[in-house]
Amino acid sequence: LFNPGPYMQGAACCYTKALKLSDSQAESAVLYRNRSACYLKLEEYSKAEADSSKALDTDPGDVKARFRRAQAFQKLGRLDQAFLDAQRCAQLEPKNKAFQDLLRQLGAQIHQKSAQLNSTDARVQQMFSLLLDASAKDSDRQKAAQNLVVLSREEAGAEQIFRNDGMKLIQKLLLSKQEEVVLSALRTLVGLCTGHQSRTMAIVNELGMEQLCAVMGSGASTVSLAACHLLQVMFEALTEGMKKEIRGKDEAILPEPSKELRSMLRHLLGMMPASNVSGPGRDSAINLLVKQVPRKSLKNPDNSLTLWVIDQGLKKILDVAGTVPELSEGPPLTDNSHMSCSVLLSKLYDDLKSDKERENFNKLCEEYVQQHFSQAGLDAKLRAIQTVSVLLQGPSDVGNRTLEMSGMMDAVISLCASEDVTHQQVAVEALIHAAGKAKRASFITANGVALLKDLYKKSENDRIRVRALVGLCKLGSAGGTDFSMKQFAEGSTLKLAKQCRKWLCNESLPPTSRRWSVEGLAYLTFDADVKEDLVEDKSALLAMFELAKSEDKTVLFAVGSTLVNCTNSYDVEKPDPQMVELAKYAKQHVPEEHPKDAPSYVEKRLVKLLEAGVVSALVCMVKQESPALTEACRECIARVFLALVERQEDRGTVVAQGGGKALIPLASDNTDVGKIKAAQALAKITITSNPEIAFPGERIYEVVRPLNFEALMALTNLAGISDRLRQKIIKEKAVPKIEGYMFEEHDLVRASATECMCNLVLSTEVQKLYLATGNDRLKLLVLYSGEEDERLRKAAAGTLAMLTAEQPELCARIPGTTTHWLEIIQALLLSEISDLRHRGVVIIQNMMLAEKSLAETLMESEALEILSVLAKGGEGTPEPVSKVAQNCLDKAVEYGIIRSREGREKGKGTEP
Repeated sequence: LFNPGPYMQGAACCYTKALKLSDSQAESAVLYRNRSACYLKLEEYSKAEADSSKALDTDPGDVKARFRRAQAFQKLGRLDQAFLDAQRCAQLEPKNKAFQDLLRQLGAQIHQKSAQLNSTDARVQQMFSLLLDASAKDSDRQKAAQNLVVLSREEAGAEQIFRNDGMKLIQKLLLSKQEEVVLSALRTLVGLCTGHQSRTMAIVNELGMEQLCAVMGSGASTVSLAACHLLQVMFEALTEGMKKEIRGKDEAILPEPSKELRSMLRHLLGMMPASNVSGPGRDSAINLLVKQVPRKSLKNPDNSLTLWVIDQGLKKILDVAGTVPELSEGPPLTDNSHMSCSVLLSKLYDDLKSDKERENFNKLCEEYVQQHFSQAGLDAKLRAIQTVSVLLQGPSDVGNRTLEMSGMMDAVISLCASEDVTHQQVAVEALIHAAGKAKRASFITANGVALLKDLYKKSENDRIRVRALVGLCKLGSAGGTDFSMKQFAEGSTLKLAKQCRKWLCNESLPPTSRRWSVEGLAYLTFDADVKEDLVEDKSALLAMFELAKSEDKTVLFAVGSTLVNCTNSYDVEKPDPQMVELAKYAKQHVPEEHPKDAPSYVEKRLVKLLEAGVVSALVCMVKQESPALTEACRECIARVFLALVERQEDRGTVVAQGGGKALIPLASDNTDVGKIKAAQALAKITITSNPEIAFPGERIYEVVRPLNFEALMALTNLAGISDRLRQKIIKEKAVPKIEGYMFEEHDLVRASATECMCNLVLSTEVQKLYLATGNDRLKLLVLYSGEEDERLRKAAAGTLAMLTAEQPELCARIPGTTTHWLEIIQALLLSEISDLRHRGVVIIQNMMLAEKSLAETLMESEALEILSVLAKGGEGTPEPVSKVAQNCLDKAVEYGIIRSREGREKGKGTEP
């Protein structure tokens, strides 16, 4: 059977390319109409509707576009809108059989839907009656509440619940004393709000945020989590609705949901210091702020929501950060609250765009800390120190500034010697977090080591001893993996690690203290002897994995870091052997690898970790819904997974324990390095395992994009090795596929494809593709050189620089690619990134060498002034850039376009 999918996909890709290059509105309308036909065949109905609507925006009389939109509406279940479009088509062409057939189909479907709605209406009314009947059995009412949840997930049912005064009923259900009934009410609201902006706005206004926040702040953790999920769904419905292009009369009159969004955020901030909010409820509120406030992408210039939250609620967030749970004053917290606060503060700070915004954030934090530190009572000082401790774990630059405030460090040191355990604990934790910052580590090494040793040896309280031990571990690991740079005497780290393992396995200790012992191991496992001892201690490994699965989410990064160290999955730069010899000759320090970090030892450690159940622990860590699962933590997990699937014989074990499924989200939601590591692990699993087993159901389709990215990375490396390999890639007909990926919406895939092309243009066959007329390959490179994505710009500008050097005749075509070509090249010259400046000057040099007329055009623009500045060199301008810039000016002098510097000084004139 003929499968049109690949052909339609290719056609849609071609239309997408053409749309990027089209300057004509009428031409674009035809392209949108044609692409909508492709999307219909591919069963991507939302895209088909959007494209046909864009075509109709330009030409409302385009009957083909209207018919395609009617078909898309029909498939999307928007029958009324489909009927209106089909009716209009039939009016324009009454004899068209296809239009008449569609009208008949839609009429029958609308009649069927109407009957279904009447039936749904009866079911909704029946459930409402049961739920409002106080005499009904509890079991019957619970069943009715559950049925209401099921109905709310269907569009017809959701609409009937909403229109039948359902909000008043749900309001009553939320006040129920029965947990199951409250959960059903919350889940019904999730069904009503999912993907529906107007209903969500109405629910926010009708129910009010106070009631929803009160439910989330209640003591019941299951109810609190369900309310948190509801608010997450509401946020998504409101923000996604703002992004969509609204069409149709009913939707066009909707007001912007910004008022409702601000109301929701205001209430969440109000929950921070409230004493009547439970600890889990407060953590849920912090989690929502982490997810909803900062920009999802730094390409979006609008960080107004972050600025608004800082203005309205930073001090409320700091109230949580500064709370010492053992003291009576302050809101109730969980073990995760401080870490969640650190993540939120870090996210807000990272979302700021200018020095002025960051200075304001610093000032507000310093004022808050100073206000409490300057008060007479000891409790206020402890609050100030606790706030500094949370800041050091989050936006550390801000934490360092507050730590340097007059008297702060002295207070921390003196409180470490306090007889009160709570005072000691707060001070020691602050000292530990300060020790991790380079600016303070040397001060603490000089002044704090003796104090920490004293606390570790003499304190009678294990809570203090374990924290003092972590401080010593931190300071003792300053040499990292460099075997020759150990801070403490031989064997000291092994003794510290042994004590950490002992406390880790001691179940009589509170989980927070056991978590600190994992923190200690995260630092000590830089030492290969410690790694060996840890993997041999199965009870310690099992205890660590159990903690990773526990309610205490703050342990996640420490577990991830410990496992990265044990598996040696961190990045290590291998020094150049010649440089090592030179360093030895010059008596400079040369890093040394521990003998037990050799591959044979690492392989044995991996086997022991797998036997102890490391995969199930990692899978549980990935599933955690907590701010503590930061991108850095996700990167650690991805690194460990990649190490675990290195050996082919271990991949089946990883897949069987759920590792394949866990890797999919890690390949999309991670740091750039983490995405690459996760994609590499997925590729290794897919090569040797049956993908249908490794990634069951719909998950198999989610693996495709990371693998595309992984394959492109591999091809890029291969294409850069030799011409023979480039010829092999060309022979395998990979070039058209790589060009297709250059149009991908996914930033990493698009940039990787362009990097691959950058290496392939070294081949004359690929250069001929760019020389051929009637295509827009060159135009795409010029446009990509002006994009915001740094990686994409580097790849595109590099390709352009190489092409114009190898094929000078392409230079004359650059001005014809886009009217903005000169601005794009000038932007490269003015970039703060030296690599982009270098590419820019090389492109200009190639153009000037190719044709005098191009040189004249360039010298008449601002490029002359920029090149003159770059040619002077100086701080911030690398020598290769200034050298090429000078070559450009010399060429202009040779052409007689400008005078040399000497000529200008003699003639006192200016450039002609």
